[in-house]
Amino acid sequence: MALRLEELIDPGHTALITQECQNGVIGTQAVFPALTAHTGGLIPAVDRLAKAARRAQVPVVHCLAVRRPDGRGANTNARMFGAAAKAPVLLAPGSDAAAVADGITVHPSDLVLSRYHGLGPMADTGLAAVLRNLGVRTVVGVGVSLNVGMLNFAMDAVNAGFQFVVPREAVAGFPPEYAEAVLANTFNAIATITTVDAVLAAWA
Repeated sequence: MALRLEELIDPGHTALITQECQNGVIGTQAVFPALTAHTGGLIPAVDRLAKAARRAQVPVVHCLAVRRPDGRGANTNARMFGAAAKAPVLLAPGSDAAAVADGITVHPSDLVLSRYHGLGPMADTGLAAVLRNLGVRTVVGVGVSLNVGMLNFAMDAVNAGFQFVVPREAVAGFPPEYAEAVLANTFNAIATITTVDAVLAAWA
């Protein structure tokens, strides 16, 4: 039986997870400019959600992708990893490019998890265990991209037993028509698609 959104994302069992919302991914230092051309109001939307989550005592977790200058530990088994390796921007651990994007507030209460490999934030980051330790059953996932990272995140979360909720203004992919098609034809089958305002209202 379908749950009402207010029940599904009740603060007592929900976490807000940002996926690759980094300066070197969606900011001015973007590794893939084609993606940032379509992120629009993503950063303000994510920041609004994060601030509302903290007020409602919903845990906020920022999941970052990083790559060492020498590439040790990084994937080499897909074209996108090769493109990232050749990009002029390096998401080096501790660098400004790897940090949470300017415009998204990071609070001392937030958790930050990094990964050196994989397509999504549940690949050996400890995210699933952290969420279970927090008593989380529902994930509100935001970030990029609907093409790969967010899709991998949603499927991994569902496979791990979590409910997955997507506020559509807080995710992005490219080209826009493909992003809309993925939301309508794939995410719609595995997640609850909603709006930022609806999530804010539920947490108010």
